[in-house]
Amino acid sequence: MTQSMPKLVCRDVWKIFGTRAAEFLAGAPADTSPEALRARGLVGAVRAVNLEVNEGEIFVIMGLSGSGKSTLVRCLSRLIEPTAGEILFNGENLLAADDARMIEIRRHQMGMVFQHFALLPHLTVLANVAFPLEVQGVARAKREARAREMIELVGLGDKARFFPRELSGGQQQRVGIARSLAVEPELWFLDEPFSALDPLIRREMQDEFIRLQSVLKKTIVFITHDFDEAIRLADRIAIMKDGAIVQAGTPEELVLNPATGYVAEFTRNVAKAKVVRAASVMRGGAIPEDGECPQVGARATIAEAAPLFAPGIARLRVVDASGAPLGMLERDDVVELMMRG
Repeated sequence: MTQSMPKLVCRDVWKIFGTRAAEFLAGAPADTSPEALRARGLVGAVRAVNLEVNEGEIFVIMGLSGSGKSTLVRCLSRLIEPTAGEILFNGENLLAADDARMIEIRRHQMGMVFQHFALLPHLTVLANVAFPLEVQGVARAKREARAREMIELVGLGDKARFFPRELSGGQQQRVGIARSLAVEPELWFLDEPFSALDPLIRREMQDEFIRLQSVLKKTIVFITHDFDEAIRLADRIAIMKDGAIVQAGTPEELVLNPATGYVAEFTRNVAKAKVVRAASVMRGGAIPEDGECPQVGARATIAEAAPLFAPGIARLRVVDASGAPLGMLERDDVVELMMRG
């Protein structure tokens, strides 16, 4: 089976702030390091970024404050104009699109959720969620029906007539998520959407996000500076430093095989059991029939699988999303990996 085209592709994308930045870059200088840019009075917020986001995956971009992750996600939607490069969405080069085309794409094909909820305080939850559809010119009955569906989806069905001031922080963020989903986006951008929340509410929202993705199967670009959040949510992660991506891969690849000292330091305190999946540790061979031993999903982490080894249980069946058996997870292998940290 042939692999489908990635939903979003970046090719050598740059964003340089400063006078005559495009002219400087067009001259193809030998040294475009952050230091060389600063020496010319320029700031390389995004430097030579190449990435692909596949349909239906959660692609997390992370890094410390000032690493360029938020600037990059704004370049991807052209809320900020890149200095150079190509950004392909469904094969269309967004940098060649005029303003009218970009407005159409953002209104109908992209959803965005940011750290600050930006709810309209004078509108109810229902009106806030329906607002993007009102902008599109959707009839009131239709847009409110769609808004109610999204409000139910995020678990706020009884809050439709409330105003933002009457909601908790976590509830307000759910409204923001529902509003961004109302337009049925193909591509969903979330820029540190949970970082302003208290830890317990943040964990709750991560759980809610995982649940929503299991239902909606959206293509998602998610920005965070929290590695624990990244490994919980991501199919793949790109780590940024000084505007450049220093490594991209699955959480397992980043933790087990860091490409640079920076990535190694970034991931140093992450327990392997929190990122290694059951499918990576399972063994082949004969697989017992269903019912002879407990089962665990192939994407479950070792930390999630370990509690299933109750007294007297030495093996778990590893199954795929459809429940088909893939292999066996042995207690001794799990204990060895956890003992290694």
